[in-house]
Amino acid sequence: MPGSSQPSPDPQRFEVAGKTLFFDRFMGWFIRFGGIAVILAVIGIFLFIAKEVVPLFQSPEVEESGTIAIQQAPPVLGVDEWGEMPFFYTGGEAVTFVNFEDDQVKSLPVPGLEGLLPTAYAFDTVHQRVVFGLADGRVGSFLVRYLRQFNDDLSDSWLEPEIVAEPIFQVQHGEGPVTSVSYGDASDPEDPNGARLIVVKRGQGADSTVSVLKLMMKKGLIGAAKLTLLGQSDLTSELSGVPSFVRASSNGSMILVGCQGGGIDYFARDLLEVNKVQTFQPFAAQVPRQVDLLYGGVSLILTSQEGRQEQWSLFRETEEAARTFGLVKTFPDLPRGPVVFSNSLRNRSFLAGAGRYLSLRYSTSGDVRWEQEVAYRPVAGIIDGKSRHLIVAGDDGAVHRYLVEDPHPEASVRAFFGKVWYEGGAEAKFQWQSTGGSSDFEPKLSLMPLIFGSLKGTFYALLFSIPVALLAAVFSAAFLPLSVKRVIKPMMEIMASLPSVVLGFLAAFWLAPVLQYRVPSVLLLLLLVPSSVFLVGYAWSTLPVALRNRFHGGQEWMLVLPVMALFGWLGWILGPVLEGWLFVYTDPQTGQRIADFTMWWPQATGLDFQQRNSLVVGFMMGFAVIPVIFTIAEDALSNVPKSLTAASAALGANRWQVVWTIMLPVASSGIFSALMIGFGRAVGETMILVMAAGGTPLMEGNIFNGMRTLAANIAIELPEAAVGSTHYRTLFLSAVVLFLLTSVMNTIAEVLRQRLRERNQIV
Repeated sequence: MPGSSQPSPDPQRFEVAGKTLFFDRFMGWFIRFGGIAVILAVIGIFLFIAKEVVPLFQSPEVEESGTIAIQQAPPVLGVDEWGEMPFFYTGGEAVTFVNFEDDQVKSLPVPGLEGLLPTAYAFDTVHQRVVFGLADGRVGSFLVRYLRQFNDDLSDSWLEPEIVAEPIFQVQHGEGPVTSVSYGDASDPEDPNGARLIVVKRGQGADSTVSVLKLMMKKGLIGAAKLTLLGQSDLTSELSGVPSFVRASSNGSMILVGCQGGGIDYFARDLLEVNKVQTFQPFAAQVPRQVDLLYGGVSLILTSQEGRQEQWSLFRETEEAARTFGLVKTFPDLPRGPVVFSNSLRNRSFLAGAGRYLSLRYSTSGDVRWEQEVAYRPVAGIIDGKSRHLIVAGDDGAVHRYLVEDPHPEASVRAFFGKVWYEGGAEAKFQWQSTGGSSDFEPKLSLMPLIFGSLKGTFYALLFSIPVALLAAVFSAAFLPLSVKRVIKPMMEIMASLPSVVLGFLAAFWLAPVLQYRVPSVLLLLLLVPSSVFLVGYAWSTLPVALRNRFHGGQEWMLVLPVMALFGWLGWILGPVLEGWLFVYTDPQTGQRIADFTMWWPQATGLDFQQRNSLVVGFMMGFAVIPVIFTIAEDALSNVPKSLTAASAALGANRWQVVWTIMLPVASSGIFSALMIGFGRAVGETMILVMAAGGTPLMEGNIFNGMRTLAANIAIELPEAAVGSTHYRTLFLSAVVLFLLTSVMNTIAEVLRQRLRERNQIV
């Protein structure tokens, strides 16, 4: 209108308050900082895990750290626990010590050997004992000890060696000089009455004899305990041939006699009795060039004349059979020449060498950890008590010391993921047993039983949860009245918030004992409950339309639930009847027939039945997974456009046809995501499996035995693992394997989900 005027815009209408701008800039920087911090935290976690895992696969570092000249290459070479002061013995009246700390060489006389010249001697690295035999048929021994001394202010220390002589005994059997001798000591520091033995070969050729001297520390009324000869026995008549050498294990439980022709007779000592168990021939008709025992006295390292090196171990071919030696591993060949051997007292590593070749090998995995050509010919070698030094005497008139950095010799790709033949086992197998009760225990670190257990637990959990969760989601999205759905769905979501430790507690202390004696009832439930649903559905379809129309909007569930409850109750009470009919155990001793599924199952299938088994895990872990799958799948189905379902119904499709042809294809990508999220929840579940799975790392598909998963194993063993140990780092490796397992599955799932989405993007 003429004369009217519009008010001019306020020029400050686009201005923003200073506080708002400051807060906006602050939040912008705060969000950027938070994002960068999250990225750095994730990178830091990966770097930390890599720092713990990478050392498992690093090769050992071995470098020469000292050399001392000596006058004569020693046949017997020993060393203290720290590798500071090796000693060597050449069969004379004295022992020579060389000190790498100050390059000093000194000799100590052996009491009782004055004027005597031993004709045979051997060294026991476990007890630091040298045993010798004399030309007149006597045998004796002496110990080499090291005492660490300190100055007044404890700022410096050094080693003081001493020689402790032991009694000399006359061998009664045979004639001639002692030509081979070995010592076994089964005494316990806390039990001075433990038995010992000396194995002696006297004479040469066909006149040779082999005797065993049985010794024991005896304490009289006055004075200290004294080593006493209990008796002697002659093994010559039990030998398979002319003896050429004798060996005794360091614990005195085993005697080996090598015979001409290549046979080795194995005798076992049971208290004070010595009995022949086996004669085996490792290299056909050849006498082994070298026979050595590994730490623990269960395995032999045999070297043939051609340099072939094999490991023979004691094991039982059947549970009833006696333990006998068998070939379990082969190692790379050694060059020709005298064999140098020494076993570690910490693990299954051993030093092997011949010619100008030295190597550090690990018997469990069969790997060569380190090898090197040296400028001299090794004559003798020893590994110190801490496995930190190699001491090697060469034909160049020197003793060489090597510093060894090999903190994880038992770690390798083969040990983690391949079959390994462990000591005492009847065959190569995947096995996880990280700790043991004795110092010579051999750790078994195969991750395959844990991976198998993770997949097995996930399989049984998804086998139970997927049908229940998906059918419930379909029924809720397509059939259930909205008023009921508003109650059911929040209840299902609340189920997801139940602590897994509570579910695990219920599984271990309520469900497992109940199912142990109700397996037939469970089988009937799995048969009758679904059958009742189909029965009700068929009966419903035969009812008059007028009657069916009285139940609008999915209220049919009011008819189904009572029938399911009735059949479930029948299945539960009829379980014992089925058990008495089908699952009857026959006692092989008395012939008595007992209706008991837990006893019938092992007899019928040969498989174990454990209270905490995969069936329990499947039910309880499935109960934990159902809410996750149900919620996501139900949302995907409910979000299918109503225009599509309404159009389908308008064209005459019934409700199931709408679900099958419209809702499921359109929501398939969402349903697939639900399944994958459920898989991730199941494979990473920890507490339920810790409490309900039994914790046994087995690789059996038996539904009635337990398992151990990667996640449960980490939770159980990581708090007790020594930081930096192989066990500790292996648990981090298992975490990496678990991460890769879930990542690969999620990647595959995402690719499939994207393809399903692209295929249905038209809607």
